[in-house]
This record gives sequence, structure tokens and C-alpha cells, in this order.
Amino acid sequence: MSTTKFDQSRLMQVLVEPIVSEKATMVAEKSNAVTFKVLQNATKPEIKAAVELMFKVEVKGVSVVNTKGKTKRFGRSVGRRDNIRKAYVTLKPGQELNLSGEAA
Repeated sequence: MSTTKFDQSRLMQVLVEPIVSEKATMVAEKSNAVTFKVLQNATKPEIKAAVELMFKVEVKGVSVVNTKGKTKRFGRSVGRRDNIRKAYVTLKPGQELNLSGEAA
């Protein structure tokens, strides 16, 4: 596991939710990576530690993408979607992460 110590309650909050989309599924099949929506101020080592702690898997690497929120209109008023920080977590060969609650 990771050598640096992180606050366990903080690690539980770092991963907001898994991203389930066509792109995320294609990346998962191609490079054994899982995609998560993470906190805006989460660091790569924190994300790695959180995934290893919560899912008991070994992480090879973490890539992070910041996506700006789109401007959307609701009739006359203009609103914005939230900015999103995505983490592509690559797992070591032979490691598997089951996001769905039931066994296949």
C-alpha cells in the first residue's frame, strides 16, 4: 500500500462517485482503468490511497482531468454546471475492481 499517511476520513470523501459512460467503459476495457469523479482539491497520491483503501486493489497510476462546467440556459436565466475533476485510476495487471454491488 502507500507509504504516506493520509487522514482516513478525508480519503473516504475524496472519491465522489464512479463515472459510468461510454468513454469510461472503453477506457476500462482497453487499459484496465476505472474513472471516478473526485473532489476539486484532491491530489493524485490522495486518490491512489483512497482507491487502495476502499477497494483493496493495487493502483499503477492516476491521471487527472479538470473539466470546466458548461453554461446552460433555463429560459431567460443563465446558469452553469459545476466544474468536474475526473480521475482515471489505472490498476496493476491482474487487479480487478467490481463497482456494481452484486456479483456477476
